Amino acid sequence: MSDPTEPIRRQRLAEINADPGSREALESKYGKVWDTAQLSEDFDVLGFMAPLVVVRHRSNGVRGSLEFQHNPRFYFNFQPE
Repeated sequence: MSDPTEPIRRQRLAEINADPGSREALESKYGKVWDTAQLSEDFDVLGFMAPLVVVRHRSNGVRGSLEFQHNPRFYFNFQPE
């Protein structure tokens, strides 16, 4: 089975993890940033394909996606559907 998003995701994954940002740097670029514990408090995770995770916000039910970097693990750039 071919995944047409794979080349795009691989490129973005390499970009994100080539120079992982600090929380402060990510916040200045993307706004709100979550660590793993904060993510599980605010969202239900519906699925993921690195560097993206599909989530539903617990407080309002809005579905969307977040990007994430591996180390340090931060989730950022929430995009509602």
